[in-house]
Amino acid sequence: MSVETVDAERQLAATKKRARIGALLSLTLLALLALLWIVLAFSTPSFWTYNNITNLLRQGAMTAILAIGETFVIITGGIDLSVGAVVGFTSVIIAWLLTHGYPIWGALIITLAFGLVIGVFHGFGITKLGLPPFIMTLATLTALRGIGLLITNGATISITNTDFTGFSRGDFLGVPNLFWMVVVVAIPGYIFLHHSRYGRYLFAIGSNTEAARLSGVNTVRMIYIAYILSALCAAFVGILLAARIGIGNATQAEGWELQAIASSVIGGTSLFGAIGSVQGPLLGSFILTTNQQRRQPPEREFILAAGNHRRTHHRYRLL
Repeated sequence: MSVETVDAERQLAATKKRARIGALLSLTLLALLALLWIVLAFSTPSFWTYNNITNLLRQGAMTAILAIGETFVIITGGIDLSVGAVVGFTSVIIAWLLTHGYPIWGALIITLAFGLVIGVFHGFGITKLGLPPFIMTLATLTALRGIGLLITNGATISITNTDFTGFSRGDFLGVPNLFWMVVVVAIPGYIFLHHSRYGRYLFAIGSNTEAARLSGVNTVRMIYIAYILSALCAAFVGILLAARIGIGNATQAEGWELQAIASSVIGGTSLFGAIGSVQGPLLGSFILTTNQQRRQPPEREFILAAGNHRRTHHRYRLL
């Protein structure tokens, strides 16, 4: 048996083992979320009501979409600190477009195009200019907040299109429309990350960028894709947020980048790269949202995320 065959078999075995551990982690998170909901149902009479659960699903949905987009970037060993600012900025863009008579479909396409451009800008700065992801996306965070405030002159833009705002308050089969948007993002995201070669390329880059490049992976293109997906998810959340609250405001979603990162880490994503999933951050976002509804001090949320990150990283180092 050749050395190449042995190495391939070892890599396949390691991949399968990581998949089993990831599935076990997801089941653990699901059990934790169920237990948390059961405890709150008994301790807080108003928790297990239709209005409260639907509100939780609506808020958690936006965090979940942000966390899924953030996960693509973190798996490559990068970070995107701009997603909260992108949410606020794109809420301003779509509100401005709707108030100036653009049809809903046109406003949606243009707003998502802004997200695409932001992702390309991040990829360019990181791959061509050699800027660290932290610095690149932090600069974008500050710039987008300022540009959004310039567009609105520091005010908010009210959205009077009831067809647009009514979507966020609607439901399908008793489940809020905003939660169905998580499904729309999560299913393609899961297929992309776990059942396509491009997902494997992201993991390879996070594990060893140079080795991935030498093995034939177009690392520059994949980093572009990761940041484009993150920015598109953030732009999509900006659209949903504008529909939910009926205004465009550049200062909205402050701190949401930290919630997205925390949700991803709680879901098992390693900040060192090469470890992550789609279902983990999704569950982590609803755990975090539920915890916020309990009005816990914010430091507990990050303690939870830090503890989970240490356990996850140690577990995978043993493989």
